[in-house]
Amino acid sequence: MFYKKSVEERIADRMARRRPLEEGKTFEHGPAKFVFISLIAAVVLMHVVGVAIVMAFT
Repeated sequence: MFYKKSVEERIADRMARRRPLEEGKTFEHGPAKFVFISLIAAVVLMHVVGVAIVMAFT
């Protein structure tokens, strides 16, 4: 009854309206940036705690 664009056409329209990414200034996906930074911080924290525990027992 009513015409609705397909998912592919709607995605293509949305991508065409976006401005181009600036090199080195934009992380393409905001939540991915948050997860990436959180994981890096967690790994660094675990290493520091691990080294502190090893040094405490030596």
